[in-house]
Amino acid sequence: MKTTTATHTAAAPGPGATTGSVVSFQNVTKSYGAVRAVDGLSLDLHPGETVALLGPNGAGKSSTLDLLLGLRPADSGSVRLFGTTPREAIAAGRVGAMLQTGGLMEEVTVREIVALTCALHPRPYPVEEVLSRAGISDIAGRLVNKLSGGQEQRVRFALATAGDNELIVLDEPTTGMDVTSRQAFWATMREQAARGRTVLFATHYLEEADAIADRVLVLSKGRLLADGTAAEIKAKAGARRIAFDLADGQVDERALRALPHLTSYERHGETVKLQSRDADATVHAVYALGLYPRNLEVAGLGLEQAFIALTEAEEANAS
Repeated sequence: MKTTTATHTAAAPGPGATTGSVVSFQNVTKSYGAVRAVDGLSLDLHPGETVALLGPNGAGKSSTLDLLLGLRPADSGSVRLFGTTPREAIAAGRVGAMLQTGGLMEEVTVREIVALTCALHPRPYPVEEVLSRAGISDIAGRLVNKLSGGQEQRVRFALATAGDNELIVLDEPTTGMDVTSRQAFWATMREQAARGRTVLFATHYLEEADAIADRVLVLSKGRLLADGTAAEIKAKAGARRIAFDLADGQVDERALRALPHLTSYERHGETVKLQSRDADATVHAVYALGLYPRNLEVAGLGLEQAFIALTEAEEANAS
């Protein structure tokens, strides 16, 4: 689902807002036995940015968020939030988090758990406002342990935004939400960023990263593989998509697979789909084979294809 195609720019900080780095990782490492989950990671996040954290399973996304939130200590390097330690920033009410791990309190109503979170926050919003923003006013009287998966996600979102946080950290936030809930969720997150809040979210929905984030971070094996706008990440992949149709009699699998500069090849019936590091040379070679492709299309990679290309190239270089 693509909720918008607009270009997002970080909002100017409001009065009294943070003007330096909101998050700073400096050469951070974290290992679990022989596994290096975070490997020399350095990055800075700034006020008003909406940042997507991407990576294949085992890339270090969850470990990075754990370090950022002070849930685990780094083996080496420095993690700072607003110039202080993660625990100090969280205790001051500057950080809201919505994580996959950890359950919700049972045998309490949605309103009761939201009210408790508001009461504990140094700068809380009104309970009814928090319920409304998360779209859970209609289930406020329901027991938390009687909720669906998508409803639980919206409650977690309410808890993460129960107070005036300057940094909002979201781990797979829209898992289990329906399309309408996802649209409403991201509309709220864009409002938060427009007010100078920094939003960092990890997601497997790459169309969300493409549509929502002003900045995309790609992790692989605990290292920062790419950092830029979605357009820059696509360009960094260095390949383009080529698609065309061929009549059955023209399909020569061996010749097509031998086309120059290919990085991937697919065929579904008469339709051939390629990825190439030099699309012009590849298309020229198709015609040089005496083929007559119909419905020829040449386009840049989408974020999902770029992500796959980058991570596969990293895997190949590491092997």
